Amino acid sequence: MKRFFALSRTTHGVLDLAAPGFVALLWLGGFPPLGTILLSVFTAFAAYTAIYALNDLVGIAVDREKFSGGINEGYSVEASDMRYPLAQNILPYRSGFLWFAVWFILALAGSYLLDPFIVVILLSAAILEVIYVLLLKVTYLRTFVSGLVKSSGPIAAIYVVDPNPDLARLLLVLAWVFVWEIGGQNIPADWNDTVEDQRVHAKTIPLQLGTQSAGVIVLLTLGLTVTISLFLPRVSPLDLGWAFLLASAAAGIVLLIKPGYELYKQQKEGRLAARLFDSASYYPMAQLAIITIYVLIQ
Repeated sequence: MKRFFALSRTTHGVLDLAAPGFVALLWLGGFPPLGTILLSVFTAFAAYTAIYALNDLVGIAVDREKFSGGINEGYSVEASDMRYPLAQNILPYRSGFLWFAVWFILALAGSYLLDPFIVVILLSAAILEVIYVLLLKVTYLRTFVSGLVKSSGPIAAIYVVDPNPDLARLLLVLAWVFVWEIGGQNIPADWNDTVEDQRVHAKTIPLQLGTQSAGVIVLLTLGLTVTISLFLPRVSPLDLGWAFLLASAAAGIVLLIKPGYELYKQQKEGRLAARLFDSASYYPMAQLAIITIYVLIQ
């Protein structure tokens, strides 16, 4: 099973579950029924498992070329030696496709039971993920596609607790996840993989714009992430005062701004990019912990 979990980056996928959980609690202002929670967690796990596997299935040829000189160290949240098992030929393509198909069907079924519109969101996320992978050698602007893919989970969580969400508040949440993904996940991941990406002439922000510009973009997007987070209480019926804002800002400064600034200062150090990726991966978990405390108190 380790090969299959490596294909789906399961450790990272589990951390990703925190973002939809945080958004759902924030939006609803309380816990939904237990049955809804269990079905939502299962559906989200199935969706992330399938989409991450889809990434490697679509990009197998390029991945084999990228890592022909060996697999880099990776990040602590997905540092298994079995990373990219298809590219390393330790997992047959047919087995990987069946793994993806089963989890995707389960995710579709769970989405339909939660709210049929979530099926549309999931299908859109899958299509966007394919587009993202295919754009690797085309344009660094694919980072925007990555932001939309990662935003799909939290947006789906809103529809779980509110079938008719207010569009302005929904777009606020989307913007928050969008800039966090670009500055805290996508660019750092590409930065850490510059040696491998050069082998395939990939078009990424660190390679096309240079590390100095990449560092500036990282700082700007992470700064926007923390700034937008201060407006997130507007989407919640909870009375979230200054203590919540301070806790939320502190999480952003420690997990995003600090490692992002360190990367900006030492622009040639790829391991700092991996460190930012790791730190940013725990940011939604920190936000989930904060909102859970407030929900329990109120």
